[in-house]
Amino acid sequence: MAHFAEIDSNNKVLRVLVVDNAHEDRGAEYLSVDCNLGGTWVQTSYNANFGGKFAGIGDTYDGTNFISPAVEEVVND
Repeated sequence: MAHFAEIDSNNKVLRVLVVDNAHEDRGAEYLSVDCNLGGTWVQTSYNANFGGKFAGIGDTYDGTNFISPAVEEVVND
């Protein structure tokens, strides 16, 4: 199975969907057109073959890699 992340106009990941391997070679078009989902889709991979890491909701895509948002440390007094 192949995985594709939908990104918004700010390159933020909105969701990640699974595509059957039969459609992997045109997965972005398959999701956008054939499935009528629209949007911009980028392939991602659990073993980091695409995008440096597996895309997660809220990550940013820099054109090459998915980058997790910075984590702020919370200190409780």
